[in-house]
Amino acid sequence: MIITDTHTHLYSEAFDDDRKEMIQRALKAGISRFFIPAIDSTYNESMFQLEKDFPENVFLMMGLHPTHVKENYLDELAIVEDLFSKRSFYAVGEIGIDLYWDKTTLAIQQDAFRRQIQLAKRQKLPIVIHCREAFDEIFEVLEEEKADDLFGIFHCFTGTLEQANQAISYNMMLGIGGVVTFKNGKIDQFLNEIPLGHIVLETDSPYLSPTPFRGKRNESSYIINVLEKLVDIYQKTPEEIAAITTQNSKKVFGV
Repeated sequence: MIITDTHTHLYSEAFDDDRKEMIQRALKAGISRFFIPAIDSTYNESMFQLEKDFPENVFLMMGLHPTHVKENYLDELAIVEDLFSKRSFYAVGEIGIDLYWDKTTLAIQQDAFRRQIQLAKRQKLPIVIHCREAFDEIFEVLEEEKADDLFGIFHCFTGTLEQANQAISYNMMLGIGGVVTFKNGKIDQFLNEIPLGHIVLETDSPYLSPTPFRGKRNESSYIINVLEKLVDIYQKTPEEIAAITTQNSKKVFGV
């Protein structure tokens, strides 16, 4: 059984004391594909080191995270573009809009999001979207940019059934993680109405640990708890869920 974690920050400082052991726990549990989203240039070296240490298992994205879109965002985007000219990545991400932490940066977040969508189109790559308290704003940009060559993953999907279908209409898979296991997470109440062909698994570790680890540091091996929840929701075997969601990830990332 091959399980894919489509979104995990394995380079995070939260893993500095036990990174290799934590990754080994995931490998032992059958998680053998880790897709790594970028945050900003300060993390790039850590990401490249991770790729060197686990070349068969780690797949890097590159982009500027919306919470790190600051006054210098054009400089950061220039670094992103320069890296794409020097080597390959599997997606532009994570990108998007986050209005939970700071609403005053909306205009530059929108600009950074648009620029990175256009970069993905030029590179013929998927985008991985971060959306927090910003569904309307995200959909507004996607509506402007929608095209056959725009596709990707709506990471950490937490919206309604209507929003799920809207995201899917823009060629986005839904990234399902720990929230699906929460009592108040709500998405478990309608997820069975979304065909499994539109779903990929993720942890977003070290964030958003699934039940029963909620409130503790998340890690990629905990994706098993997400998988088990989808077994209940879709009434399929763990092997079927793992196979379908991994195949979906290959459709998006091309590997």
